[in-house]
Amino acid sequence: MTPRDRATAAIAAARPALLEVSHYIHANPELGYEEFVSAEAVARAAQSHGFDVERGAAGLATAFRATAGSGSLHVALCAEYDALPDVGHACGHNIIAAASLGAAIGLAAVADELDLTVVLLGTPSEEGGGGKIDLINAGYFDDVHVAMMVHPWPSDRLDAACLAVDHFEVRYDGRDAHASAAPWEGVNALDALTIAQVSLGLLRQQLRPGDQFHGIVVEGGAAANIIPSRVVGRYMCRATTSSRLAELRERTTRCFQAGALATGASLTITELGNPFSHMESDPDVLSHYRSAAESLGRTFELDDRGEPAPTLSTDMANVSLVVPSIHPLLGIPTNGAVNHQPEFTAACVGEAADAAVVDGAVALAHTAILVAEDVPLRHRLQEDR
Repeated sequence: MTPRDRATAAIAAARPALLEVSHYIHANPELGYEEFVSAEAVARAAQSHGFDVERGAAGLATAFRATAGSGSLHVALCAEYDALPDVGHACGHNIIAAASLGAAIGLAAVADELDLTVVLLGTPSEEGGGGKIDLINAGYFDDVHVAMMVHPWPSDRLDAACLAVDHFEVRYDGRDAHASAAPWEGVNALDALTIAQVSLGLLRQQLRPGDQFHGIVVEGGAAANIIPSRVVGRYMCRATTSSRLAELRERTTRCFQAGALATGASLTITELGNPFSHMESDPDVLSHYRSAAESLGRTFELDDRGEPAPTLSTDMANVSLVVPSIHPLLGIPTNGAVNHQPEFTAACVGEAADAAVVDGAVALAHTAILVAEDVPLRHRLQEDR
C-alpha cells in the first residue's frame, strides 16, 4: 500500500466518528468563542485517535492543539466550528471541523513514514472574532510549514477572492425627550445613524471594485414616543487588500462623523475582534490539492472557464501571510442556496454533506502527502520558515 492508500484506509475506519462529530456540531450551533461543546467534541475525537491534545490554546477556552508524529515537516489542519446567529451552521463549519479531523487522522497513520508532525488546530470564532489570528499572535503557527483546510461552498473552487475585513460597532449617544410634547429638548441618535446611512449610500458610487461595507442596527431606541438617546449598529468593511481597507475605513468613518456633527450626538466606534487580511494561497500546494481532489472525481470547471472567484473573508487569510496555506472551496449540493442562508444550513447535514466530509478529509490528507513527497517543495516550505 502507498502512503495515500494507508491514509485513505485510516480515514475510512474513522468515518463513523467523523460523521458523529459533524452531526453533533451541526445540531449544537454555538457562536464565536462560545463553542464549548463543539470544540470539546473535536478535541475528544482527536484524543481518542491517539493525538496529544492541549486544550485552552492561546488562553482561549475553545481553542486547542492536537499533535501526532514528530517529523521535520509540520502540517497544520485548521478546524472551525463556530456558527452564525439565527441560521446556525450556514457556512458548514461542522463539515470543516470533521474534514480537518479526518485529514489529521489519515496523516497520523503515515507520519513516521513521511517524517511528518501532524497538527490539528481548533480555531474558534471565524465568523468575526478571528481565533486563528489569536493563535498566530500566541505563536501557534511559528513552527508550522504548511497550513490547510477546506470550506463548503455550492461548487468546487480552487480559491476565493478573500477580502480584507474589519468588524466594528458604531454607537451614537444623544438625549431623551418626549417625541410630541418637547422633541426640541432631545438629541436624536437615530437621526445621526440615518444621516450616516444616507452618506454611506451616496459613497457607494465612488467605491473601487472590491470595496464593500454592510451593517445592521442592533439597538434603535426604546419607544416611538421617545426621542432615541442611544443607537447601536454593527458594520463590516471589506477591501481587496489591507491597505485599501484602511482607506475605506477612513472614508466610512467620515460618514459616521457626519451624523454626529449634524445632530449633536456623540459618536463612539469600537473595533470588534481582529481585522482579517487578504489571502495569498500557495500555488504549488494548491496544485497538489487539485490533483488530490480530481482523483476523487471532483472537477474545477468554473476555474477552468475563468469564472470570477467568489468573494468572502476569513481569518485563514491572515494565516496565509505567515505560513504557506490553502483554503479551497468544497462543493456540496445546495439546490441553489448560498452560504449564510437557512437552506445552506440544511444542506450541511445529510448524505451529500457526509460524503463531503470524507472527500475533504481524503483530499487534504493526500495533498499533504503529495507535498511531503515533492522534495523541492518540501525543501522550500522548510527553508521559508
